[in-house]
Amino acid sequence: MKARKRFGQHFLTDQGVLSRIVSACNIGDDDTVFEIGPGHGALTEHLVAAEPNKYFAVEIDRDLVPLLQAKFPRVDVINKDILRVDLDDITREFGGDLRVVGNLPYNISTPLLLKLAHWSRTSPGCMRDGVFMVQRELGERLAAVPGSKSWGRLSVMTQLAFNIEYLFDVSPDSFSPPPKVWSSIIRLMPSQEWAHLTSQQLAAVDRVCRFSFAGRRKKLSNSLKPLEIDWSQEKIDPMVRADDVSIEEFVSLARYVTNEPSE
Repeated sequence: MKARKRFGQHFLTDQGVLSRIVSACNIGDDDTVFEIGPGHGALTEHLVAAEPNKYFAVEIDRDLVPLLQAKFPRVDVINKDILRVDLDDITREFGGDLRVVGNLPYNISTPLLLKLAHWSRTSPGCMRDGVFMVQRELGERLAAVPGSKSWGRLSVMTQLAFNIEYLFDVSPDSFSPPPKVWSSIIRLMPSQEWAHLTSQQLAAVDRVCRFSFAGRRKKLSNSLKPLEIDWSQEKIDPMVRADDVSIEEFVSLARYVTNEPSE
């Protein structure tokens, strides 16, 4: 079946890459697998062979659903747009501690990962980990550290929910049709380090990051001028740029703008 551009479909065909992904997933017979966008089932076939306890998938392309159901009768295939799925409904139906996997379409990767981050934070225990294929540039941004060119708002907001491990790169030749860019495999592990932050505090961190990285070449004091920060009350150097600000410092700035004492 021909890939559909509107769904951002690029089907992984390289058996060597598939084997490496399966090894990274390390699925056991007690696990529940949640696959996002199985496509033609290339990865599904390998993971089903591990005989997990439960396996379900969300696939947006209705023409692929009957093919997947016929090929994998043990897999519960849900024909929905993952961005419109209520993930709490998923937890209620299939339980928690989910092993989430997926070759994510480039055009939905960022909103989907932010959605998964929110789900992980608000429903502790919903997922054990996630192994995903994303565009390489996005993978670098997700796993970035302060001081690097890739460090940005997405790095901060996802790392408030996950520890992120950059595993390996995948060339365009591994797909049909080949994309124009390289891809990367990443692993997300839910983190409890920032679990104490409230929704209001997270929204404040996001707001601070938006201002900071919108003017990432500017000094922080200039980027955040609309927030009217009294820098004498902060331990952060107002002369640095957003690229060099840590998560801890963004959280401290967020507490300031919400009139909460810093820890």
